[in-house]
Amino acid sequence: MRRGLTLGKFAPFHRGHQMLVETALAEVDELVVIVYATDLINVPLQVRAGWIRELYPTIRIIEAWDGPNGYGDTPEICREQESYILKKLNGLHITHFYSSEFYGDHVSRALGAVDRRIDEARTAVPISGTALREDYFAGRQYLAPVVYADLITKVCFMGAPSTGKTTLARTMAERHHTVWMPEYGAEYWLEHHVDR
Repeated sequence: MRRGLTLGKFAPFHRGHQMLVETALAEVDELVVIVYATDLINVPLQVRAGWIRELYPTIRIIEAWDGPNGYGDTPEICREQESYILKKLNGLHITHFYSSEFYGDHVSRALGAVDRRIDEARTAVPISGTALREDYFAGRQYLAPVVYADLITKVCFMGAPSTGKTTLARTMAERHHTVWMPEYGAEYWLEHHVDR
């Protein structure tokens, strides 16, 4: 049986991750995904794991609430990561390790698995979690709708005419460096009902 593994914080889960997952699903019989806890993003681990479950229901998810904090390429960090991954797998045999990172080399060796690096140069999907965290709206084309919905806050101001909703919406958008939508009904009514 060919069993693949990939892992990450998925903060957020984006089209690059999806390409990696879909490549793995096409090549293996079963795919396991370890999702790590992180404070990089204000979205809980179970929500991030839920994105993957919803998009790819056949994947086996392992939630890594107690994962090591170290990240890097030192021998100590590599050993710590490898030990943790093997412990979480609890004897589950992995034949292929999927990543787009430098750690693909040492993790695949620790697993005795094929090292499958996917789009390591980020040319097929030119995005990273770091770039997305700077502006989810600008990078929304790299996010599945189920992911994007959990990353943005939509606010609707309702009330009687001429109570300041438009001014408030514009001001709030400027203050929070985001976008706003002018009142739709008035614009539509003017366009379709006023004699020209």
